[in-house]
Amino acid sequence: QVQLVESGGGLVQPGGSLRLSCAASGIIFSRCNMGWYRQAPGKQRELVAAITSDGNTNYADSVKGRFTISRDNPKNTVYLQMNNLKPEDTAVYYCKATFSFNNYWGQGTQVTVSS
Repeated sequence: QVQLVESGGGLVQPGGSLRLSCAASGIIFSRCNMGWYRQAPGKQRELVAAITSDGNTNYADSVKGRFTISRDNPKNTVYLQMNNLKPEDTAVYYCKATFSFNNYWGQGTQVTVSS
């Protein structure tokens, strides 16, 4: 059974930083393409950042230069380092794993950016 467990969300002031983690189990993590998505109230879920099994990355324009996605295959974990956070980054952040044409999602972690 595939499980993705996100952690690291919370309340942070504008300009602050957070690091999200997503721990995977029940899947060959090193062969997965991984992604972080977010969904704000009343909005569609959107891609924030992705990293392939080969380590190639891509980012939404709105987070380029502020967020960094990385992975640690021995730990079966993908990270999202978020710097210079803005109120518009407030959302539930979800981790997604793609393997063999199947998508698996975590339960999400809330990130709130507010003074």
